[in-house]
Amino acid sequence: QVQLVESGGGLVQAGGSLRLSCAASGRTFSSYAMGWFRQAPGKEREFVSSIDWSGRSTYYADSVKGRFTISRDNAKNTVYLQMNSLRPEDTAVYYCAARRTWIRGPTQDYDYWGQGTQVTVSS
Repeated sequence: QVQLVESGGGLVQAGGSLRLSCAASGRTFSSYAMGWFRQAPGKEREFVSSIDWSGRSTYYADSVKGRFTISRDNAKNTVYLQMNSLRPEDTAVYYCAARRTWIRGPTQDYDYWGQGTQVTVSS
């Protein structure tokens, strides 16, 4: 069982930056692949980025490639999403999730999910 708690969301102007954190409980965090997702009002949840257990392999949605960076610190049981050059269309609730194996692709088939953190980008 893995419990996930996101933090770091907030209100930022277009062009600004935020760093989201996702703290995981449990001793097996380092064995899980992690992902970030987002859901804007009235839209379906979409994949943002994922990272394998070691941190060496990552994958990004085209919409965030070059602006967002996913990373993890297994000693702290935490995964991060550094978001730069934010745009109003990045406004959404951001969720982190965990799954046993990493897939190089935008799968949403994850086993554990956090409650989400709101990111609002003003124009």
